[in-house]
Amino acid sequence: MSRRGLLAFFLLLGACQRSSSEPAQAAPVPCTAQAAAAEAPAVAEPSPPVAPPPPAAGPGEEGPAPVSPLAVCRAEGISPLEAARRSYDEGHFEAALSCAAQAAALEPDLAEAHAERGLALSELGRIPEAQMAFSRALALEPGSREALLGAAHLYTVQLPSTRERDELGLLYSERGLSQPGTSPDVVVQFALLSAMAFNDLGHAGDALERAAIVLAREPSNHEALFERALALFELCRFAEAKAAFTALLKFPGREAHAHQRLGLLLEREGKWPQAQAHFDKARALAPEDFPPPPLPSPEEFRAAVARAVEALPEDMRKDLEGIPVTAEEIPADADLMSGEPPLSPSILGLFRGPPLGEPCDGSESPCRSVALYRRNLARVAATHAELLEQIQVTLLHEVGHLRGEDDEELAARGLE
Repeated sequence: MSRRGLLAFFLLLGACQRSSSEPAQAAPVPCTAQAAAAEAPAVAEPSPPVAPPPPAAGPGEEGPAPVSPLAVCRAEGISPLEAARRSYDEGHFEAALSCAAQAAALEPDLAEAHAERGLALSELGRIPEAQMAFSRALALEPGSREALLGAAHLYTVQLPSTRERDELGLLYSERGLSQPGTSPDVVVQFALLSAMAFNDLGHAGDALERAAIVLAREPSNHEALFERALALFELCRFAEAKAAFTALLKFPGREAHAHQRLGLLLEREGKWPQAQAHFDKARALAPEDFPPPPLPSPEEFRAAVARAVEALPEDMRKDLEGIPVTAEEIPADADLMSGEPPLSPSILGLFRGPPLGEPCDGSESPCRSVALYRRNLARVAATHAELLEQIQVTLLHEVGHLRGEDDEELAARGLE
């Protein structure tokens, strides 16, 4: 089960239940973008355009799928909104949706009713409708805690990770954290989602701070402990990360990810057999999350890098004249620690030195160079063909840095 799947399960079991009292750098530059969470409007991602109704079916033709109306809300003497909340907390999401829809129909400008619709729709997998429901709730009441929490969870946990979704999820969770009078239990939920989004966006220092908020109240919260361990790894605090991931081996559902990270840490120590033992354990526990990487031999990898250089456009090959492009195993500590904050140990490539047109300061020999990392590249590819494609993309990314482009510019060109 993926990290996101585990967090969704954790939140479903308890963290997303609401209380009834709750009111409505400079070089070297890595090949992974460390984009700041840009300010985004408090609206959901646009839903697909609504298609016109299909024509009536002719003889012998199949007609459109029948519409399934919602069941009647069984409020049993309480308001439809309270009935929706009760059904949601009991895991009866269809009933929760029926009562939330009735509450919204009775009071169209009630943000809480639309937020409750969004929560039920999210659990039912009706994502575009959930996005619109949260968007409407936040348009009516920008500080709606239920809508902020539901939207943050939707974009950070339920949907596949992209930079835009993680930024939007972070915006919602950070806005929720900033709301005055938020109960401690809800603060924990917002902080956990922020920690996850910050880690996904490459802001490990901020993720560490948000995980600390959770752990101050819930010291055994294994999701926050994982986010903390991950942030320590990304910050190159390797001894602390090793202890943190070792402690996570005792948590059911976390062993696979802990074994994988311990393998990466032992790999950095040059303890290859011990590292491989952890990788094998991670794969046995979670084969879908950790499939065997298409790892070429060092000689095959060097040849693939050389072919990637030869395949570059002529103007790029000219820019690389005199600049070595090396095939290396994993990033060296000295390269990772050369700036503040440090670079991620998972970078795929590295450009060292100043961009073309800027003078060298004498600290690098040679002045400029490019490195591609065999093991890190193999781990992000599922097949040999994907590995070759990723080598080419990484090389284009590093040539972009050579020409003076930053990570945001490269990401905009599809070279993230």
